[in-house]
Amino acid sequence: MSELIDDDRQRDNRTLFAKLCVIVVGMFGFGYALVPFYEKICEVTGLRNIAQADVVQNTQVDPTRAVRIEFDSNVRKLPWKFYALSPVVDVHPGELTQVVFEIANTTDRPLTGQAIPSYGPPNAAQYFRKLECFCFAKQTLQPGERRQMPVVFVVDTSLPADVATITLSYTFFEVEGADKT
Repeated sequence: MSELIDDDRQRDNRTLFAKLCVIVVGMFGFGYALVPFYEKICEVTGLRNIAQADVVQNTQVDPTRAVRIEFDSNVRKLPWKFYALSPVVDVHPGELTQVVFEIANTTDRPLTGQAIPSYGPPNAAQYFRKLECFCFAKQTLQPGERRQMPVVFVVDTSLPADVATITLSYTFFEVEGADKT
């Protein structure tokens, strides 16, 4: 009788182990397939399309309205100093504006990074048009190198009236194994 119980337990354990293996393989496959699926979604919707300049539709300046633009500068696991020379600017929608950021490599080796922008409030991204930005390309800094990099932008005149402040946040991430650009 005890042999039958032991056989049943072993069979149950093998079945449980087989199910667990199928779940693990399925999760790995899903995670692996998610990357190209995500890239395709971003391509179709235009999300994460940070490598090219925006198109400005309207060139009329609205002098009756001012929008406060705040710049937030961050580095993620990258030993660089990074900040906007003017952390806050007031602009009129439709007005062409340039802000300069400074970056410095504080290490004794060359490093390559890529800046990823984000906006607050999130809907502000569709009204913030960057014509020139260091975020369009990887940045390689030599040991001790310091660089000033411009961002040229226009806030679209169709920005909703209830948006008085836009925060543009850049986070630099190290690009491992990157070629110099």
